[in-house]
Amino acid sequence: MPRINTKEELKALRTNITSKRDLNKPYITICSGTACHATGSDAVAAAIQAELEKQGLTDDVGVRRTGCHGFCERGPIIVIYPGELCYLNVTPEDVPEIIAKTIKENEIIERLLYFDSSTGERIVQEQEIPFYKYQTRVVFSGNLWVDPANINDYIALGGYQALAKVLHGMTPEEVLEEVKSANLRGRGGGGFPAGRKWESTRNAAGKPKYVIVNCDEGDPGAYMDRSIMEGNPHRVLEGLIIAAYAIGSQQGFVYVRQEYPLAVKNLAIALEQAKEYGFLGKDILGSGFEFDVKVHRGAGAFVSGESSALMNAIEGKVGEPRPKYIHTSDSGVWGKPSNLNNVETYAIVPLIIKKGADWFNSIGTEGSKGTKIFSLVGKVNNTGLVEVPMGTTLRDIIYKIGGGIPGGKRFKAVQTGGPSGGVIPERYLDSPVDFDELTKLGSMMGSGGMIVMDEDTCIVDIARYFVDFLCNESCGKCVPCREGLKRMREILDDIVAGKGREGDIELLHEIADVMKSASLCALGTTAANPVLSTIRYFGDEYEAHIKERRCPALVCKDLISYYIEPDKCTACRLCMKNCPEGAIEGDKRVIHVIDQTKCIKCGICYDVCPPKVGAVMKISGEPVPPPIPEAERVIERGKGQKAKGGGTSDENGN
Repeated sequence: MPRINTKEELKALRTNITSKRDLNKPYITICSGTACHATGSDAVAAAIQAELEKQGLTDDVGVRRTGCHGFCERGPIIVIYPGELCYLNVTPEDVPEIIAKTIKENEIIERLLYFDSSTGERIVQEQEIPFYKYQTRVVFSGNLWVDPANINDYIALGGYQALAKVLHGMTPEEVLEEVKSANLRGRGGGGFPAGRKWESTRNAAGKPKYVIVNCDEGDPGAYMDRSIMEGNPHRVLEGLIIAAYAIGSQQGFVYVRQEYPLAVKNLAIALEQAKEYGFLGKDILGSGFEFDVKVHRGAGAFVSGESSALMNAIEGKVGEPRPKYIHTSDSGVWGKPSNLNNVETYAIVPLIIKKGADWFNSIGTEGSKGTKIFSLVGKVNNTGLVEVPMGTTLRDIIYKIGGGIPGGKRFKAVQTGGPSGGVIPERYLDSPVDFDELTKLGSMMGSGGMIVMDEDTCIVDIARYFVDFLCNESCGKCVPCREGLKRMREILDDIVAGKGREGDIELLHEIADVMKSASLCALGTTAANPVLSTIRYFGDEYEAHIKERRCPALVCKDLISYYIEPDKCTACRLCMKNCPEGAIEGDKRVIHVIDQTKCIKCGICYDVCPPKVGAVMKISGEPVPPPIPEAERVIERGKGQKAKGGGTSDENGN
């Protein structure tokens, strides 16, 4: 690659790249993010290449492997241009038909299109699928077009133009002012104004100064930063270089989880290409500015995502937090002024520089500008990555984009902000999602995790799960966090086991207050949020567990029992055959009974009992009805006669 030495050379390179691309030529883009990779996108890509070669179409049809498209529920995804024809759940076996019909004959394959269950229609174009239609893709837009291993794709879309504008037309102070005017708040959790943070680092005494990218997502179910880094690493690098120029740094670090192999791979390729073109190194774009980047692979501990713990890890120390009265903008890596933002924050910066602060301020709410990417997971039909303007309601995200709750079940709650975020109930579904509103509800933005729960979710068990996760991930350095989480877990373990005591709720509040006021880092100060928010909104479930020894959601094993309703049992033996403990007694014509002394409450009998029969019942807070006398358990039936409780012998598989 030729080194680019001036702003004009960059512009000429972009013109040269775009002039060689025929927009009317058929192009197949294949989502190659981690989720699609896991469902077979590599095999699909290989099959497409092989079929094009077989048909002699390699010169006539382009193929591009892009980053994550976001609709992870339906991968592998391919999109065919022109026309933006989107096929979902594609397999290698589908490829010959796609090439023969769609590429050669311009014929649409209906079964591979998205099916909208609400309208009964098949949707052709990707952007018309409800999951995409109601999003506003700003940061994530490049993932649909860019091959992360090809810097020219990024340059063709205007990549590194913002850097050229900064280096050849703006002073560091002007860059800081633009970012401050945009009211960009960090997307990594705290929501601190990025411009002010940069300015503090620039004005801090001491050199050298460092800029750092935090790509250490440890939240269960969250993968926004990973997908940006996998799919469009040059956008992140461009934002980082601009930040370095504004702050006065010549050295940057990207802290990325070792568990993100594709992100690590694509980042390494991007760094090499950026150096070859002269976007990194000495005299960048002929401006005299010098900057380089090193990659640090993290070991995966959740607490290492905390700013000072991350900086300790970069230094080669144990990833433990430092005292919070020392700001990293004053004393970060090796005691020098250091600025840390997450992947999404840096990825927004080039867009702000190119389009201006006013453009960014036109999106979002008064206190939270721009868009935010969320990882929408859990009990929702359409899981994946969602980018929406700040202020979009929870209802719109979960129902318009997410497609609602599977099986027509009732929405119960949504947890935002990662494991130390809060649980928000149904009555706040119309609340706008931004930094301030989520805080008012007892939750937080966090990095963007959003876990949806339905009526079958036990809120106390969910709180216990998150506390258990945080207890295992706490570094253990400070007593309030280490011992507070351990004691909270013990109390919640007792509650879900039917051993809760009067005063447990008050004790949880007391422990939470100490953790919030005395913990060393944000993990400890926010760790009680799942407990406090669930007590606040679902106190009745805690009371049911403690006072009535009852789990309203029928989840907690120690508080539930399974039994077979005699009037419904058809003696089909499905539950008997599938019980792993042999706890079910009965025969071909004998009503089945569960031996409660052997039952391990695995729920298999409940799952395999035919829905039209529904004989296996799940109860909580009440004794199991005594079994009927053995003499009354025999089902009398003749050939084809209706069995007791419904269903003939043939229908019931006997």
